[in-house]
Amino acid sequence: MELQQMPIVKDETQRQYQLTIDGQVAFIDYKQHGKRVYLIHTEVPATLEGRGVAASLVGKVFTHIEQNGELLIPLCPYVQAYLKRHPEWNHLMEKQPNDGNV
Repeated sequence: MELQQMPIVKDETQRQYQLTIDGQVAFIDYKQHGKRVYLIHTEVPATLEGRGVAASLVGKVFTHIEQNGELLIPLCPYVQAYLKRHPEWNHLMEKQPNDGNV
């Protein structure tokens, strides 16, 4: 099955978004407070590296966040780097208050 067609699982017990490939689990640790979803750490098993698994996982998590009307708080360095490469997802982040200096 292609990565694009594989579903993610939101494991609320382990506080992870998970993507299982070839019996191995790639995941993003998260915390959630109300509508704010804090993405903390992304991990992909070494045997899955170089296959686009982390990028696919992040994209799927962003889609889930968007579909649920949640706000993204990107604490994970990989997620932050992904956002720099894909600014079309920046709308998921909470807007910073305007300090009046426009």
